Amino acid sequence: MRGEYLHSVDAKGRMIFPAKLREELGEGFVIFKGLDGCICVYSKEDWDAFEKKIAGLPVAKARKLQRFYSANYPCEPDGQGRILIPQSLRDYAGIQKDVVVAGIQRRAEIWDVERWRAYNEELTSDEIAELMQEEEI
Repeated sequence: MRGEYLHSVDAKGRMIFPAKLREELGEGFVIFKGLDGCICVYSKEDWDAFEKKIAGLPVAKARKLQRFYSANYPCEPDGQGRILIPQSLRDYAGIQKDVVVAGIQRRAEIWDVERWRAYNEELTSDEIAELMQEEEI
């Protein structure tokens, strides 16, 4: 998955999910709290694999992660390609109206547009180069 798409969330918490990303994720997908204050979007298959990985962890770690990720919601876009983002996830991600949906490898992320800009402005070219060098990319 690739690309950045600008959309708006309506008063009922619905947004049009980008058609290109809907195609790549399949019929339905799962949205949940992501890291860095965004909402993550996984295909159902990737979500199932993720849950299995968590379940295989030692009990203390698994419990904490299961609680954090308990607020996950299956999504099936309506006929207009809209999904509903529950209020709890909108609050978590600071989403009021305008969002960026970013395709990032096997997942998508939904960000409040201002939070997305701030996050990306924090990254410097030197930081990116250092990260790439550490991992020998």
